[in-house]
Amino acid sequence: MNICLNDLIEIALKLTPELGRFREVGKMKTPILILNLKGYDEVLGEQALKYARIANKIAEKYQTVQILVAPHLPTFKQIAEVTSCIAQHIDSLEPGPYTGHIVPKEIKLLGGIGSLINHSEKRMPLEDIRKSIELCRKYGLVSFVCAQDNNEVRTIAKLNPDFIAIEPPELIGSDASVSKARPESITQAVIDLKNSNTQLLCGAGINTRKDVEKAIQLGAKGILVASAVVMADDVEGTLEELVKGMV
Repeated sequence: MNICLNDLIEIALKLTPELGRFREVGKMKTPILILNLKGYDEVLGEQALKYARIANKIAEKYQTVQILVAPHLPTFKQIAEVTSCIAQHIDSLEPGPYTGHIVPKEIKLLGGIGSLINHSEKRMPLEDIRKSIELCRKYGLVSFVCAQDNNEVRTIAKLNPDFIAIEPPELIGSDASVSKARPESITQAVIDLKNSNTQLLCGAGINTRKDVEKAIQLGAKGILVASAVVMADDVEGTLEELVKGMV
């Protein structure tokens, strides 16, 4: 079979985004802690940089743990210049005439390494989830898809995202952690993902080091946190304590 130079170039161009994604996934250490800044007053504008600097400081201290910050888009590039970050949400769209949407390609261009998809506070139809995962693959982004329960874990697993985060919505922002209030949901998800390349994270109500330790013991490869850190009186101390639950 004769392959000309132009054919090789075309093949390379097609493979480059996917190889970029594999590089991102390949260098993604576990366990992972995702700090979702959400839209709290405490993180608006330049205030978000404080959280990014703290996250980076702790990530350098505990290098076996991957810390990812999920900021709002207006400060995304600034945060990406300080620490590893992912988008809170992406829309399942290529660049084009769309107003008010977050295009996956832009997250990559701004220095992001991935995105949350289908968070309980930003739910998406299954077809949009599928397209978003595909766009993450295309642009070398890591996909972190949220699921509300084990049925949704099994459904989303068929789409082969990089990570699935199980987060019972009724526990989000509460004092009852998923690892203590719903440990069976984590163990079942571990079983459901056993023969796939998708790794499991968990979130909802995780507030203490013991919550984190329990989640890891149950088989999760990391956690998602938000208000427990963002609203803490001692942000650095709280984040470090959660990270200690993984080392």
